[in-house]
Amino acid sequence: MSSTSPGKTAAMLVGVVVTMGALAWASVPFYNWFCKVTGFGGTTATADAGSDRVLDRTMTIRFDASLERGMPWEFKPVVREIDLKIGETGLAFYEAYNPTDRVIAGTASYNVAPYDAGGYFTKIDCFCFTEQILQPGERVQMPVTFYVDPEIVEDRDAKYVKHITLSYTFHETDLPADQASLPQAPANPIN
Repeated sequence: MSSTSPGKTAAMLVGVVVTMGALAWASVPFYNWFCKVTGFGGTTATADAGSDRVLDRTMTIRFDASLERGMPWEFKPVVREIDLKIGETGLAFYEAYNPTDRVIAGTASYNVAPYDAGGYFTKIDCFCFTEQILQPGERVQMPVTFYVDPEIVEDRDAKYVKHITLSYTFHETDLPADQASLPQAPANPIN
C-alpha cells in the first residue's frame, strides 16, 4: 500500500482551493463576455452607427423603467412603446427626476426581453453607458438610440419575435470624488 504524506495532501488541498477560487473569480467576467457575444440573458449589442439595411417588417419596441430599492429618483420612459421597421434607427427618451435636496449619482442596468432578441437589439448610444448625476430638483430626459439588427429574421427562434421590451433599472452609486466635495445646492422648485 502506498500512502501519501500529510504535507503532500495539504499541498493538494491548497491547490484545489486555489483552483476553485480562480475559477470563481474568472466566472463573472467570462459570463459577461459570453452574454455580450451571444445576447444570452437579454444582453444587447452595441454599434457605432445604424444598420445599412432596413426591412419592410415592423417591430414593436416597449420601454420599461424601475428603480433599485432605496434609489430616491423618479424614473420612467417618456413614451411606452414605438413601432419601427427592422433595421431602422430608433430614438427613445427616459426621464429621471431627483426630488431630494442632495446630489445623487446613478447608473442604469438593462436587459431585453424576450432573451432570443437580446443579441439583435443594438444600441448606438445610451445614457446607460455612463454614470448620471442629478442635482437636487433636477429633471432630465436621457436618450437611447438603437435598431433591431435585420439578422433577427434569420434566427430560427428570434424570427418569430414581434415585440421587444427594453428595461432599465437605476441604481444609486457613490458620487465621484470631484462631485462629492462640492457644496450641496438647495432644491429648485419645479413649476
